[in-house]
Amino acid sequence: MAKKEYSFYPGCSSQKGASSSNYLVSTETMCKTLDIQLNEIPDWNCCSASIGYASGGELPRMALSARNLALSEQANPDQDVVATCAACWLATKETHERLNEDGDLMAETNQALKEAGLEVKANQKIRHMAEVLVEDFGFDALGSHVKKPLEGIKIAGYVGCQTNRPFGIDGESFENPKYLDNIIDAMGAESIPTYEKKVQCCGGALAFSEPEKSQEMIKGIIEAAYDNGADMIATPCPVCQMNTEVYQDQINAKYGTKFKMPIVYYSTLMSVAYGASAADSALNGQVIKAKQLEDIASK
Repeated sequence: MAKKEYSFYPGCSSQKGASSSNYLVSTETMCKTLDIQLNEIPDWNCCSASIGYASGGELPRMALSARNLALSEQANPDQDVVATCAACWLATKETHERLNEDGDLMAETNQALKEAGLEVKANQKIRHMAEVLVEDFGFDALGSHVKKPLEGIKIAGYVGCQTNRPFGIDGESFENPKYLDNIIDAMGAESIPTYEKKVQCCGGALAFSEPEKSQEMIKGIIEAAYDNGADMIATPCPVCQMNTEVYQDQINAKYGTKFKMPIVYYSTLMSVAYGASAADSALNGQVIKAKQLEDIASK
C-alpha cells in the first residue's frame, strides 16, 4: 500500500491534450517517487471556476463543485481531496467552506444534487498539492529524494494569487510566501526570496477579454525575474504558467523586449531532480524549452 493516499481532483486543464496536461504528467512522476497514490474522483466535472462567476448564479456554481465532493465521499471517503489546479482547489475549497457555514445553501445544494441521486456532506479536507508536500512531507523529506540536484539554476518562485489568497498555505505570509522558494532550494537550485512579483496576478481570464491589461501585468512578472537574475520561473498554477509562457512573443512584439523565459511547474523541477527523464518530467510540453532542466534530465 502506498505511504499516503488522496482523493484526487485533476480538473479540466490537466486532461490529455489540454493546456496543463504536462502538469499532470510531472505530478504523477513526482508522486511515484514520494510514494503518493492519487485516487481519481470518478466521473468528476468542471469546478465552474471561470463560467460560474460570469452569469451562472451561486447555486449552480456551488452545485458543480459539490457534485465532485459527493462523488469523492462515495469513492474515497477517508481521504483528503487534493487538486493541482489553483482554480479547482479554490473553487472546491470555497464550496466546502460555504456549505459548512450556510445550512440553507447546503439544503438547496443537496436538493439540486438529489436529481442525480447524490448527497454532499462536505466532510473531507480540501487541499492543494503544494499543501500536501509542505505539510505531509516537509522540505527536508522532499530534498532527501534528490538524485540530480538542480545546481547552477536560479529560479524565481511565482506563487500567483489563487494559491495565496484568500486561503493560502497555512502559516505562510500572504505578501511573501516562502514555500515555493523552499521547494526550489530543496531541489538544489537557487531560489530568489526577494522576487517582488511572486504574488502578482497574471491577469487570469483577462488574457482573452482584455489582453493589453493582462500582457502589461505579465510583462512585469517576467521582467522582475530577469532583473533578479532568474534563469526560469516556477509556479503552482496552470493559468499563471500558461499566461506567462505563451504570451511572451506578443509582449516582445509590443514592447520591444526579448523575453524567452522558461516557465515550469514545481512538479517538473521535482521530477527532474528526482532523476526522471525529460519525457516523464513533461519537459516536452514546454512552449519555451527549459534547456537547463533538459540537460540535467539527460545525464
